[in-house]
Amino acid sequence: MEENITAKNSTTKNSLIETYGFNNFDFQQIEEKGISLDTISNQLSIFRNKIPKITLQSAATLQNGIWNLSEEEFKEKVAFFDERKSNLKLEKFVPASGAASRMFQFLNEFLNNFDIEIDTINGYINKNQATSLTVFLTGIEKFPFFEAINQKLAETFPDFHSWTTDKKNYYFIKFLIGSENFDFANKPKGILPFHQYKNHIATPIEEHLNESACYASSNGISNLHFTVSEEHQKEFEEILSEVKSKIEADNNTKINISFSYQNEKTDTLAVDFQNNPFRDEDNKLVFRPGGHGALIENLDNIDADIIFIKNIDNVIQNHIETITLYKKALAGILMQLQNQIFTYLKNIDHNLVAENDLEKIVSFAKNKLNIVISNNFEKATFHDKITYIKEIFNKPIRVCGMVKNENEPGGGPFWIRNTNEDISLQIIESSQIDLQDEEQLQIFKSATHFNPVDIVCGVKNYNGKKINLHHFIDEKSGFIVDKNKNGANYKAYELPGLWNGAMANWLTVFVEVPLITFSPVKTVNDLLKPTHQPQ
Repeated sequence: MEENITAKNSTTKNSLIETYGFNNFDFQQIEEKGISLDTISNQLSIFRNKIPKITLQSAATLQNGIWNLSEEEFKEKVAFFDERKSNLKLEKFVPASGAASRMFQFLNEFLNNFDIEIDTINGYINKNQATSLTVFLTGIEKFPFFEAINQKLAETFPDFHSWTTDKKNYYFIKFLIGSENFDFANKPKGILPFHQYKNHIATPIEEHLNESACYASSNGISNLHFTVSEEHQKEFEEILSEVKSKIEADNNTKINISFSYQNEKTDTLAVDFQNNPFRDEDNKLVFRPGGHGALIENLDNIDADIIFIKNIDNVIQNHIETITLYKKALAGILMQLQNQIFTYLKNIDHNLVAENDLEKIVSFAKNKLNIVISNNFEKATFHDKITYIKEIFNKPIRVCGMVKNENEPGGGPFWIRNTNEDISLQIIESSQIDLQDEEQLQIFKSATHFNPVDIVCGVKNYNGKKINLHHFIDEKSGFIVDKNKNGANYKAYELPGLWNGAMANWLTVFVEVPLITFSPVKTVNDLLKPTHQPQ
């Protein structure tokens, strides 16, 4: 066996040398990252052959792939969860490694193009039709960081209070995002001031702690996991040291915090526009982080019965009772589905399933799990039918909240058809679709719902064993994106997205939840929305 692996590695290595001119330094660089040569070869193949576009069958809608529950039904799911959670380990998983640069992009552009010596801000706004800047300046006093920056300006410039409004606003923005001052554009979103309360200002970290204690706790214990950049972990820990003990006391809950980083071995090789390895000024191979799809590795390392996934910037001020209700309800749905799935699988193991039981099992698969049963199922032998049922049921499961589509950028729920003509329910991004195809474009536009990344996962099988999540990735559903390094353009490969291709072969259920559960902060102006302002 080892001889076969060695021979295969040697063949791959020779191919990389002959086709792309790899040298010993390249192989050393690859080895130091922990990336296999097969992985490098496969990535180069993806660039050459391109990633096939997803074929949309139709948009998922209410009663056609998306559950529509009444308020009473949601409360019943919550009760089911609360009654049974004591036997389970719960964990909240928060991707939080991204910097806040996009939050402040329009302010960066303003500073780069505005000359305080000759321009007026009003003239700049009119010239550039910069509505984002207008909104920012109109609501400037409502931002939770307004007082801190104004105080810093007054300390730095003795004549600050006599300045014109234009000059104050310019320096406010300069201090807000400038690297020599508050440097918010280069910090992770998780540590930024988001919400102004009566006696303090809260960061997203604090809000996630509050949420975790409210809905991701069992027997007085809550587990909260952040994926972060290693260089920012200390800043997270400093905020946690300030707020954690109070939140634990207020909720009578111990919160266990853990961190992980994106593993270097999930980095991907960059190429030029001739699909040859892209190199830097020192002739070294250029690698880039594999995108949020790389976090399937981090998720796979979580040992919990139920995992709640929510993005770092999707927190709101107040209304935590509402958030808690719908999160618990999604968990209750997952638990009910798991209970039925596990019962069927255990009955199969104990030879308690007969031919006349199959119709009920298939009906459950179709109506509750959105599984499109193979056309060959009816013709199969009883033994093959049982094998098929075990195969389609013995998977990780996710229950995903979906909100009504209000033209937010991002993915949504669709029925898709793969190359084998199999139909399944997926979360799809616009970049995965051929938008030049008029039929596909119209299906995409017909989406009624949007993916807010409000996911509850079950990652253990019916025997209580952890499922290997790597086995359920659609490796053909990554992304090729254009990038620039020091003025040179190149292409990069992003792994199948965490809630897209990385979960493509999971059991998937979509449930409509209210819009109030989704209030991300994609730009700084989102902090002016009612869900981020004091009541």
